[in-house]
Amino acid sequence: MSKIIIAIDGFSSTGKSTVAKQLAKHLGYIYVDSGAMYRAVTLFAMQNNFVDDSHFDIEGLVTALHNVSIRFKFNESLDFSEVYLNDKNVEKEIRTLEVSNFVSQVSTIPEVRYQLVKQQQLMGKYKGIVMDGRDIGTVVFPDAELKIFMTASAETKAKRRYQELVERGDEVEYDEVLKNVQERDYIDSHREDSPLVKAKDAIEIDNSNMTIQEQFDKILQLVNKTLVDLE
Repeated sequence: MSKIIIAIDGFSSTGKSTVAKQLAKHLGYIYVDSGAMYRAVTLFAMQNNFVDDSHFDIEGLVTALHNVSIRFKFNESLDFSEVYLNDKNVEKEIRTLEVSNFVSQVSTIPEVRYQLVKQQQLMGKYKGIVMDGRDIGTVVFPDAELKIFMTASAETKAKRRYQELVERGDEVEYDEVLKNVQERDYIDSHREDSPLVKAKDAIEIDNSNMTIQEQFDKILQLVNKTLVDLE
């Protein structure tokens, strides 16, 4: 059976990564979390004092991009690939609310997007890949055989994100998380370079009232239909 590229786009905290990981494991495909790549660049910017609450040295970050190396390494005990920034495991560090507060700003920089899109397109050269993000179906893989666009209410997304952070041991307030989700949605949708938009041929799924299993089952049906149609 031929392999395809599955592009899953959508707003933050809509469960894109969760279902993408499930699909990749079920199909034996490679999973790439494009959002994690932007988070890694954001962490790099924070570590090197290019961005904080009072300033954003865009020129400095762009100049230093050649020092950024991002790769995914599969962790058998966790059963998913973790993110490495310059050979250091940063999987937990990039998931903090601090990184979330700056990632949308960093991802609007054209030079950052250009470098990461090039890497992402190379990853899909031989297909058999599931990638989730903000512009996978519109910019990275405009010819992907299956495109999904995921949405959910801001309150639903904030509750999911809040629960995730609390379970990890982070001390956060729900209102702070909700504000972060709303701000990221606005920035992602209104940036000049590769704004978050639904591809014309993408299938929209609102999972506000869906369980993780229901979401997986629905998208797997779409995958199977796509594979059958290609035969």
